[in-house]
Amino acid sequence: MYDLIVIGGGPAGLAAACAAWEGGLRSILIVERDKELGGILNQCIHNGFGLHHFKEELTGPEYAGRFVKLLGETGVEVRLDTMVLEVTGDRQVHMVGKSTGYRVEEAKSIVLAMGCRERTRGAIAIPGARPAGVFTAGAAQRYVNMEGWMPGKRVVILGSGDIGLIMARRMTLEGAKVLACVEVMPYSGGLNRNIVQCLHDYGIPLYLSHTVTDIRGKNRVEQVVVSQVDENRNPIPGTEMVFDCDTLLLSVGLIPENELTRQAGIEIDRRTNGAVVYENMETSLPGVFACGNVCHVHDLVDFVTAESQRAGAAAADYVRNGAGESGRLLEVKNGDGVTYTVPQRIRPDRVEKLCGLFFRVNRVCKDSEILVTSGETQIARFKREHLAPGEMEHITLPRALLDKASGTITVSIREVAK
Repeated sequence: MYDLIVIGGGPAGLAAACAAWEGGLRSILIVERDKELGGILNQCIHNGFGLHHFKEELTGPEYAGRFVKLLGETGVEVRLDTMVLEVTGDRQVHMVGKSTGYRVEEAKSIVLAMGCRERTRGAIAIPGARPAGVFTAGAAQRYVNMEGWMPGKRVVILGSGDIGLIMARRMTLEGAKVLACVEVMPYSGGLNRNIVQCLHDYGIPLYLSHTVTDIRGKNRVEQVVVSQVDENRNPIPGTEMVFDCDTLLLSVGLIPENELTRQAGIEIDRRTNGAVVYENMETSLPGVFACGNVCHVHDLVDFVTAESQRAGAAAADYVRNGAGESGRLLEVKNGDGVTYTVPQRIRPDRVEKLCGLFFRVNRVCKDSEILVTSGETQIARFKREHLAPGEMEHITLPRALLDKASGTITVSIREVAK
């Protein structure tokens, strides 16, 4: 029996395993379905990683390499090219690998770090023909950066998530002509720095409140039709634009990989599509923790690292000291302007000094206040000059403020009139 099994060898899994080792566990297994550690970072060859954690600017492979090196200094066991098929409620992990065959391993604790996957054309039901040349942005990124294949020469990108924005720049640098980036919402879904560096710097137009309403082509994409949408996101007749292109890249959202989580009977938050977690990233199944993009989709890998280190340390504490007393429980709810919160539950008695809280807003806000209330009592207030759905927000609540709350705490946004 292992002290800890970490499912996923990306940035979340690596950080959790290293933190658990530092926490005193010596029987740790990482199970990774790919042929190497690093996860999605291996195909993210652009820079911008590590500014928070390492205080320097790194590429994705460099960031992953730092943690792979740290892992190499521990005694953590790694199984690559191994797929986890099932996680049971009594912490048994069913897996199959080329070198090991079918195995069932038991663990005292488990960290779920499976990451997320891209939403596909089928999920958003774009009408039209079904020719070659329609890719998710992440698939195209892997083709270009790792496989050395060029997906196309004349490109339209649907969705302004960070991967789509970065691929607009990448395809341009590789010699393709990116005709437009199209976003159905009235605001971009990516970080502002990526809008500037990947679109504005290369003269690529961004069409907000627009979407693809038709794909034309026989063997290969020949044209896509883009239409303006109304406030209900319905196409407006007569606003069609036709782009002659051979490639359509989709950057239309990410979905946490939680099939194993649901199978284990762990409670899922319909707002994040990830597990409901406590302040230490423990799920509703004692001894099982979730972190990184499998819990909720992050903007920056540095935040994934910090969250996953918390999960790994908590797993080590669970193995050493057991579940402990649950004590008081606070339900964290989203109020006006907030889409979701993580963690969803806080046990104040288990918070030593500070409790971090992540959330996303559901609209663009200028000068605003983040209000944290419990019933009619306001327990915290934070000022922000700008809030946007594409940028995850983070606040820190001291233990003393949590002690003032009872039952529930609600996070909401109030815009300040000038």
